[in-house]
Amino acid sequence: MKKRIAILGSTGSIGTQTLDVIAAHPDEYEVVALAAGRNTALLAEQVKRFRPRLVSCIDEESAAELREELISSGLGYKVEIEHGEHGLLQVAAHAGADMLITAIIGARGLSPTLAAIDAGIAIGLANKETLISAGHLVMESARKKRVPIIPIDSEHSAIFQCLNGGERREVKKIILTASGGAFRGRSREELVDVKVEEALQHPNWSMGAKITVDSATMVNKGLEVIEAHWLFGLAYDQIEVVIHPESIIHSMVEFVDTSIIAQMGLPDMRVPIQYALTYPQRKSGPFQSLDLVRAGKLHFYEMDEERFPCIRMAYDAGRCGGTMPTVFNAANEIAVERFLQGQISFLQIEDIIAEVMNRHTVIARPELEEILSADEWARMEARRLFA
Repeated sequence: MKKRIAILGSTGSIGTQTLDVIAAHPDEYEVVALAAGRNTALLAEQVKRFRPRLVSCIDEESAAELREELISSGLGYKVEIEHGEHGLLQVAAHAGADMLITAIIGARGLSPTLAAIDAGIAIGLANKETLISAGHLVMESARKKRVPIIPIDSEHSAIFQCLNGGERREVKKIILTASGGAFRGRSREELVDVKVEEALQHPNWSMGAKITVDSATMVNKGLEVIEAHWLFGLAYDQIEVVIHPESIIHSMVEFVDTSIIAQMGLPDMRVPIQYALTYPQRKSGPFQSLDLVRAGKLHFYEMDEERFPCIRMAYDAGRCGGTMPTVFNAANEIAVERFLQGQISFLQIEDIIAEVMNRHTVIARPELEEILSADEWARMEARRLFA
C-alpha cells in the first residue's frame, strides 16, 4: 500500500525536493494534498503530475488563478481547491494522509502542524518556526497523540540518525554544524553596505530567500538550536555550534564516553527528506555519494558570537523561554522581509531583533492564544523600527 503524503509549501525549496523524491519512487508514495503560496503556474504543474485530491492557495485570488490554469490545461480529473488559513488547515489534517511534510516558511506553520497532530498524522518537520514558537505545546500534543515528529532539516536529521547509536541518557552534547552562510569570510565592517543579491549567494545549499538570509545572519542556526532543544530534550548547555564551511558533516553527537558519531554526506536536502519518508528504513535514491578522497580536508572553526550576535540572541531567547523565542523568530521574519525589500540594511536585521526582544515582557508558559498574540506584537514592533 502506498504511503499517502500531504505537503505544506509544495512550491518552495523543500516542497519541490520532496516531490522529486516522491517522483523517484512512484510505486511507494501517493500525494493526497498540497498547499502553496502564489506560484500558481508551478502548483498547476504539480497538480497535473501528482493528482492530489485537495489543493490550497494562500488567498482567494491565487485559488482563482489556479482554477483557470487547470481548466485551460484540460485537467482530466476533479480536484478540490481551497485557500487561506482554512485551506491550510484542511490540507494539514487531510483524512487521507499518513504523513504531513511541513515545508511552509515561518510561524504560519504552527496551527496546521497542531491540527495534523490532533488528527493523528505523522509529521515530517521542515518548519522549524513551529517548535521555536510553541515547542512545549507541539511536543506535548505529539506525546499525547503518539504522533512521530521526524526532522527534515539536515542538521536535525543528522542528530536524529546519530542518536540511533546510543541512548539519550548517554548523550554528553550535540554539535550542530553551520556553513557560515554567504558572508562567512567577511568582517563586520565589510557587512555594512552588502546588497540583497550578495546575501542570497549561499556557498553550499540551494534554499529559499528567507532561509538563505537567515544563514548569513546565523539566525537560522540559532533557530536550529532552539528546535534541537525541543526535539531531543537537551539543555542549551548541551547544544554546541561550530562553523564547518564544507557542509559535509551535517551534525554530530558526543556521548559520555567521548565517542563522537557524525552523519556525513554531500549537501543534498533530498537525502534527509527521503529518510523522513522511509524511516525507520533506508532506501536507495537518485543521490550522489560522498567521495572522501576528493573531499580532502574538512575544516571546523569556533562560533564567534561577536561576529554573529544573532546566535547569542537565540541562546538567550531559548534559555529565557516562554514567549521570548516566539518574539525572536517573529522579529527576525519581519526584519528579513524588510531587508529583502530594501527598507533596511543587512546589519539592521540584528538591531531590530535585539530591540524587540529588549521591549518584550515574557509570559513564562504561554497558551496558544498568548503565543499568537506575542507573535503579532513582535511583528508590529519590528515594522516600527527604522521606519
